[in-house]
Amino acid sequence: MAGNPIDPLQALSAALAVPPDSKEQADLLAALRESLEAHPNPIPILCTTLVKTVSGSGDSLLKRWVLDLLHFAICRSSLSLEVRTQLASQSVDTLTALLNDSNQNTIKVAIQCLTTVYPLLFRMLCSNRTNRQPWDSLSQCKARILEFVWAPKANNGIRISSLKFMQRVIIVQTRGVSDPRLQNKNDPNISSVPADHPFMSGPALEAEGMKLLESVITMLYTSQNADLLSAILNSWSNLIKQRPHLVQLVVSSLASWTPAALAGLSASSIKSVEKGVRILLIHISRGPHGSSFGAQINEALSQQGARMDRATADEKARKIAAAANAAEASRKRPPSAPAEDVDAKRVKLDQDIAASSAAFLADFDFTSLPVALITELIVANLQAFTEPSLSALVQTYRQSRGISPTPPVQPPQPVPEATLPTPTPRVHSQSVEPPPSFVKDEPVDPLQMDIDEEEMEYEPDRLNLELSGEPSISEDAMILADVPETVLMDLDLKDFKLPSPKELSEDQRNQLMRNSVNRIWDGTEDLMLGGEDLTQGNGMSPMDMWMLLIIRMITRVADPKEEGGDGDDAAKTAQDDMTLDFYVRQDKLRQTLCDYIMADFPARIRLATSWMNEEWYNDRIRLADDPNWRSNYDSWLNQIVATYQTILEGKPEGKPDNKDKAFSRFLLDLPAVPSDVMHLLRDLSVEADKVGRRMHVGFTSLRDFVVERPSLRADALHVLLELTTHPETVTRRAAINTVKRWVPDSQPMDGMIREFALQILRRLQIRPPKADHKPADDPMDGEILEDNMEDGQLPSEELVQTPYLPEDIDIPARKSQILQHVELLFALSVKVPEFLDEIFTAYSQMEVSVQGAIQELITALIKSLGSSNGKLLTLMRTCPPGAESLALRVLTIFTEHGRPSSQLVALVKGLISERDLDARFLIPIIAEMDKPDIMRHLPRIVSILNGQQEPKNLVRSVFGSVVTTPPQTFGSVTSNLPRVRQSELLTPAELMVLLHEAEKEIGLKSAIEAIGICFSMTDVFRSEILAVVMQQIVDEPVLPVLFLRTVIQAVTTYKSLVGFVSTTLLSRLITKKIWQNPHLWEGFIRCAKVIAPASFGALLQLPKEQLRELVDKQPSLKSGLRDYVTKKAGNKARVAGFLDIFGEDEGSTPLVPSEAIVPAA
Repeated sequence: MAGNPIDPLQALSAALAVPPDSKEQADLLAALRESLEAHPNPIPILCTTLVKTVSGSGDSLLKRWVLDLLHFAICRSSLSLEVRTQLASQSVDTLTALLNDSNQNTIKVAIQCLTTVYPLLFRMLCSNRTNRQPWDSLSQCKARILEFVWAPKANNGIRISSLKFMQRVIIVQTRGVSDPRLQNKNDPNISSVPADHPFMSGPALEAEGMKLLESVITMLYTSQNADLLSAILNSWSNLIKQRPHLVQLVVSSLASWTPAALAGLSASSIKSVEKGVRILLIHISRGPHGSSFGAQINEALSQQGARMDRATADEKARKIAAAANAAEASRKRPPSAPAEDVDAKRVKLDQDIAASSAAFLADFDFTSLPVALITELIVANLQAFTEPSLSALVQTYRQSRGISPTPPVQPPQPVPEATLPTPTPRVHSQSVEPPPSFVKDEPVDPLQMDIDEEEMEYEPDRLNLELSGEPSISEDAMILADVPETVLMDLDLKDFKLPSPKELSEDQRNQLMRNSVNRIWDGTEDLMLGGEDLTQGNGMSPMDMWMLLIIRMITRVADPKEEGGDGDDAAKTAQDDMTLDFYVRQDKLRQTLCDYIMADFPARIRLATSWMNEEWYNDRIRLADDPNWRSNYDSWLNQIVATYQTILEGKPEGKPDNKDKAFSRFLLDLPAVPSDVMHLLRDLSVEADKVGRRMHVGFTSLRDFVVERPSLRADALHVLLELTTHPETVTRRAAINTVKRWVPDSQPMDGMIREFALQILRRLQIRPPKADHKPADDPMDGEILEDNMEDGQLPSEELVQTPYLPEDIDIPARKSQILQHVELLFALSVKVPEFLDEIFTAYSQMEVSVQGAIQELITALIKSLGSSNGKLLTLMRTCPPGAESLALRVLTIFTEHGRPSSQLVALVKGLISERDLDARFLIPIIAEMDKPDIMRHLPRIVSILNGQQEPKNLVRSVFGSVVTTPPQTFGSVTSNLPRVRQSELLTPAELMVLLHEAEKEIGLKSAIEAIGICFSMTDVFRSEILAVVMQQIVDEPVLPVLFLRTVIQAVTTYKSLVGFVSTTLLSRLITKKIWQNPHLWEGFIRCAKVIAPASFGALLQLPKEQLRELVDKQPSLKSGLRDYVTKKAGNKARVAGFLDIFGEDEGSTPLVPSEAIVPAA
């Protein structure tokens, strides 16, 4: 149904068409409800239409269905917050009317809906100042529901629902979390109410909320309704979570509470409320706000525990006294009237008593009585029966259960004194004393018994007889039954000896033991009592005793008797063969037991655990007497482990289940764990099958050893720590997740893990060169070597080594190999930021390729810590010498996908001013600086240009972030989006001028490369921008060396600038006597040649001496200049002077056609 939604309108029409309140209508509505829960989008339309029909109508199936659907839509559906708010606003009037309905369940559902409606409408009305009507309806509902809380005659369910509504009102009408970072937008509270709201008064609502809270606390102290008190306690957990500032009030109220107002209620009701208070106090103490009230909560819990213990003891004494009084009253009951007078009344009276007793027992909860009281009552009732009557009752019960009845045990017949020549005191006591009342012996723990060899020979037969259900015969009766009467007369008990045990053949022995084991195998279902499996219960059940008996029959065996004397070799060989056969037979028995256990290991784990404990104990006893004793514990434990491993490998794919956890529990309960088992767990942990079943078993077992077995903690934790360096990612991360849970609060594991992680990190530091092995007797050699080591270096022999790490780090370093060393430390650094100090300190002592790998691998850690982490910011400010590149990497990670914070910008600016750091530190934050800082620091960034592509890309990105687009592109979409205010950006002209003015600070080569980057940004540095730059620079008193080079590059790139340069720029340069600066004069000459013949007019403005020098350096300009002067035809004397400079060169040709020469202005 959920996969294929039905048409809600058709389904509703079909439901309305059938007879109302019929089963058919119920089925149709149920199917529609199921579809709507899976696909809730049509619910608002249906509820809006149908909810108006339920107000004022009588109780019906359709009305209940509509109300339940409305409750689901508002309170539990996946509809959006806006849709639920709109539905709540449309339904509030109807819900208000339903509060006066005659049906109690309808009122209860309406209150539950309004509990969610109230915060929804409260949030909406805080921002909607014009719609007052919903608030009036909501206030009317609140007043009506609060009346139900105080109405003593109201239905208990309605009062509890009203109390929950009241608690929701308290949460809404109190202030939320003050910290804006922790505020929840979906948590409406009084802080959301504007101060000038027209119809919602924040102070009044807050005062009302606190008054309601005080009323709830008063109810906690005065109410005698245990259900209401439980509802209060259950709702307070949500109150302290959403309103942390009320935790102190709640804790004080709970600490001062006593059950004084509950006097007269049953002990179970009082105990239920006490438990609720206790659970809430413990919940608060474990929460984020409980640390401040730990002492107060602990004191309250201590007082409450003592109070509950006294109440339990008083109730137990009261019940014992009541039982004693009842027994006393039954014994003191006056004798009944003669039988002939009361026979007619007795039948009716007995029937009434029996009926009333049966009714009382059917309603009485025996689980509320203490176990000790129940035991005393059972013993007292058993003593009220004679042995024959009790046996008859047992037989009747067995017949009613279909169990074969056992013949009653006949007490031994006393022997007449005349027939016994010397009667013993025991026989005499049997003849004169009445038989004692039957009292069942308590079961004895076989582990507490000291069973010697003789008992092992005889006890199994007797226990088999008792546990098989056959009639039990007393010891005296067995002796008297086996011995003929004529022998008894002459029997002298002082000389009596038991006969030797019956010799059994090999087959008989095997059959006997096999039958014993099979009795466990096949008898589990017979050892069930009332549906409870006694093998899983507490204490020594019959199954436990039987298991221990079989185990001891297998483990604590007598050694084969060795015949003394000096026998020949044949006798010794026979003795050895007999001993060997004896041990082979015992191993076969052990193998039988092992096969049985492994057939269903999870269900028989207790048997396996008992067997291993018994083998271990038996080995210790044997080794004390015989140092050459062959240990059975290690060999058979390995057998179980190997078998289980085989079973585990053969399991089908699937997630780890409880059966896999059984093996971990088995290992945890072993008395000793050999090293072979640790190796196995290591192997299981690294076998990453498809579903991780074997890995789960290995890690779970190792984790349990660390936590619950202190003697094995070091070995198990060492294995886990070594696995944190495994080359396989799955295994390594599983080990890291296992060990990091113990940091930083679990000792001593925390210290061991920290030390290991730091030692692994030190393996990455540069090690001192290994000294040549030469015979040297001077003990000072080692000291000299240590003195020559740099700080942070460790001798090779002190470095930790794991099976998964190479002895020496490969250079150049491989990232996967470095990750094996640092992933554990990186994971721990999230919980213990102090490890960052160690990382930065060790980084400075690492080889360059290792440092590069660290820079890549640390990215995830830095992102998880965030740019606001105080420890990281401190390290960036105080990073040790040699770790600057790591600090730069941290800065780059913070800024590569977002703007740096103001705190980070200030930190880096301080660093730049305090320390001589790489200019790359400025690149991530340069765009966040103001214009003076940008102009001050930009030359340092440009100076990193060295002809390589990577620095060029960095500088290009900086230019793009600090330079605004030209004015013509304002308002259009560009890829150069500034990250700071427009007024703080540089204009393109300002950047180009800055590059020329700072050319000495930057360096000529770097400046030339930076100017080339600007020319490549053609969308920013267009011809008009370059014209402004050249005009601004030429007006400077001192011209930059690279100025004329830039001019040549500009006219080469933009031909439209030739006119400006030839008519304006060159003339200005001539007036500034450009020839006085050799570098600039050389550039002037080259520029004139590039733009010739447009430059001829300006060149004629040069003094004759400089003009002669120019044409001497550029002879190719002579012919063009001569033609230009000739055609100008001005002052003949001046023309003659120019021609004298240019000379006559008939072979020369003009540079350009004559018509292309620009006429003189």
